[in-house]
Amino acid sequence: MRKLLPHPLVSAALLLLWLVLDQTLAPGPVLIGSIIALIGGWTLAQLDPGRPRLRRPGVALRLAGQVLLDVARSNLAVARAILGRPKDRRAGFIRIPLALRDPRALAVLAAILTATPGSAWVEYDGEEGCLLLHVLDLGEEEEWMRLVKDRYEQPLMEIFA
Repeated sequence: MRKLLPHPLVSAALLLLWLVLDQTLAPGPVLIGSIIALIGGWTLAQLDPGRPRLRRPGVALRLAGQVLLDVARSNLAVARAILGRPKDRRAGFIRIPLALRDPRALAVLAAILTATPGSAWVEYDGEEGCLLLHVLDLGEEEEWMRLVKDRYEQPLMEIFA
């Protein structure tokens, strides 16, 4: 059974999504949705994401709280920047060298930086370990480097160590 459905929850979610989007329970869409669900489960099994091991749940909770505060603050700052006068605002790109190498931790960092208004993860060079980040209000580049490294990278390294 595990060979047919290596990830039963993923397959069930894909089938459910297909049926909700199609909005009919006719045999044709159910069959196509089932095929897509099976292929999706098999594809995920081939990718073999493995099980993440979170070492420090307390640090993870603190990081989640910090991210929520940063998203709220950033929403206000972006709204002020867009609605107000564009005084000294300067958008730009910044390269940030990262010590973080765990793919799951990098994915979380990408989600954090992209979910925070005013910044977007653009590219990551795995060989150099360098992140290219776009920032709406660049200001001091050193401040952005410190923010990403101290506020996000360091806790992620503890969590995914």
